[in-house]
Amino acid sequence: MTKLLTSNGGLFDLHGRIALVTGGAGWLGAPMVTGLAEAGAHVIIVGRRVEPLCELANELKGQGLSAEPYVLDVRDSVATRVALDYLERVHGRLDVLVNNAASAPPGPRGLDAPDESFADATEINITAAWRLTTKALPLLRAAVRSAGEASVINIGSMYGKISPDPRVYQETGEPPNPAFYGAAKAGLLQMTRWLAANLGPERIRVNSISPGPFPQWNARERAPEFVMKLDGKTLLGRVGNREEIKGAVVFLASSASSFVTGADLAVDGGWTAW
Repeated sequence: MTKLLTSNGGLFDLHGRIALVTGGAGWLGAPMVTGLAEAGAHVIIVGRRVEPLCELANELKGQGLSAEPYVLDVRDSVATRVALDYLERVHGRLDVLVNNAASAPPGPRGLDAPDESFADATEINITAAWRLTTKALPLLRAAVRSAGEASVINIGSMYGKISPDPRVYQETGEPPNPAFYGAAKAGLLQMTRWLAANLGPERIRVNSISPGPFPQWNARERAPEFVMKLDGKTLLGRVGNREEIKGAVVFLASSASSFVTGADLAVDGGWTAW
């Protein structure tokens, strides 16, 4: 496991900071949480299932890092308000908010995708991220008063900027990346710019990260032809290792990016540069 090295007081140092990551025990959420904890932050790991949240929190605490699990469905507005009340009562501030929660509704993913899939994707990728960010503003402002800055990081996707290439999916048996997912991520990227424009004067930076191909552990064994096609679409000639998302998150969370807001950071091996 690659571990980020930071020195106490350095540009990337997050000691004393409070971070919250939604979808924090997921495929990319877990390394995001780990990277922030390695940089010194206390990380609140948010998700819908208690077991993976507790497992990750215990793993990090076993390494001497600081983390806690919190079960929350971010689509639930009442539960979100309860979570923020807890955060205010226990921590009093929020330095870093990572809106990473996402979902891919089951069912058709091509031209036969139902209307409901668009509503579901919008609800979790845009509406829930908007709700959590705006309702957390008092906590983000408290962080600004204490540390001089706060950071919101929205996790988009390269498919929020470009279309999936149907040729990558044809004859591989893999389902295509659906239109409703990319459309929702595109909306999230625009919301990032809007929030950055309106929160910049308050020293709350809002940026996004657009990950590229980060297939799951067994993808190369399960679907080698598919992964080879993914390899060939990147400038680096390979797919990403999920731990390679850490640096981007820590950069945008820390003072290393103190003059960066309204930006989208592509972590896609150069896929979108063609």
